[in-house]
Amino acid sequence: MEGKRLLLDVRPGATEPLLSSGDLDGDWEIHASDCIDGAKTLVRDRTFQVGVIALNATDLPTTAIEELLVATPQTRWVALVKAGTLADEALRRLIYQVFFDFHTLPLDLARLRATLGHAYGMATLNNTARDCEGDCNMVGQSPPMRELYRAIHKASRADAPVLIHGESGTGKELVAQAIHKSSARRNSPFIAVNCGALPANLIQSELFGHERGAFTGAHRRMTGKIEAAAPGTILLDEIGDLPLDLQVNLLRFLEDHRIERLGASSPMEVNVRVIAASHVNLEQAVAEGRFREDLFYRLNVLRLKVPPLRMRVGDVPLLSKRFFDQFRAEAGPSVRGFSSGALQSMANYSWPGNVRELINRVRHAMVMGEHALITAADLGLTAMTPAGDMTLDQVRDDAERLVIESTLQRIPSNISEAARQLGVSRVTLYRLMQKHELRP
Repeated sequence: MEGKRLLLDVRPGATEPLLSSGDLDGDWEIHASDCIDGAKTLVRDRTFQVGVIALNATDLPTTAIEELLVATPQTRWVALVKAGTLADEALRRLIYQVFFDFHTLPLDLARLRATLGHAYGMATLNNTARDCEGDCNMVGQSPPMRELYRAIHKASRADAPVLIHGESGTGKELVAQAIHKSSARRNSPFIAVNCGALPANLIQSELFGHERGAFTGAHRRMTGKIEAAAPGTILLDEIGDLPLDLQVNLLRFLEDHRIERLGASSPMEVNVRVIAASHVNLEQAVAEGRFREDLFYRLNVLRLKVPPLRMRVGDVPLLSKRFFDQFRAEAGPSVRGFSSGALQSMANYSWPGNVRELINRVRHAMVMGEHALITAADLGLTAMTPAGDMTLDQVRDDAERLVIESTLQRIPSNISEAARQLGVSRVTLYRLMQKHELRP
């Protein structure tokens, strides 16, 4: 059966399958099931590119169908319905929310072949996107993400500095890791440093290292992060928070690839690639005198933009399933996936906290949800989808509070770890907790 296009034919309660191999082109391999549970068994063993389900509005197993679709994210499903049943509002809503397409009975084989061919083509595009995702260890098939994948592969072929820009929570460190893993330095260290989380008086020592006796308390030599990353890659995250005096030292290193430990008598050459990331507008920071213009141009050789989640809401179902699988061990015993209402609410939401917010909402719903399928209410989106007359600042504040509150519930006694998972400094987390009147 090599090269066959796999089709799953599901006809609940039927005694015979709807389709036979003679009905379609010879390169289709058809598997049939007379019930949803039987279809679930079939999809455990292989991946079907296309599936068809016969729907009857008078006896619609909505939850069972949703569970089947949750279990088959790579399958493009086509609903088969009698024309008269489309008057049923629940049936129309189900088809609109969760199916790729629908076909009215009785069968028009020529039209059905075209529909199934289109569904197969879209499933193939999805698999191509997943191959690219696998290369980058990232999830997404939307046009902005495809563009980002291409940029990552181009940047990985060069050795020039990279500047990654994107809002907080979009996954800038993942992009940096993807560049490193695809580059010639992939077998060497990758070290990430959050410039905004380091105390100002320790940044120079952390980045460049120090000799024994360089200052009070320096009882031994310490290798800096830049030196430790050689001959690999160092990510300077939130580079916009680096103090101006340290920017001079970094600029010097980018010019001659030499560093000097605190207390050392001579510089040393270090072979390491620098990737910088920032959520702030560095051009504006330059104009305001908060960031050196010469350093900006040194870093801004290859520039990548990470899209916010609201610009790629089509990726939300894929991301949600990835995080559901990743944190499955935390889920309640009855939780098996997402309802169509939850998926629709996530598609309508603006995601001001980006992927980081999505992770927190999914984990919260998996732990606290009491239904077989996670609902919009479990995700905390019911009252926020759509935003109505709320301003964008109000939506962001509500989302910010929810994400912080969820993280503090999971890590009630470790503020440092909570700050690390949220991607902020402890000082920033304490300030946000005070703003939202939250306590550990």
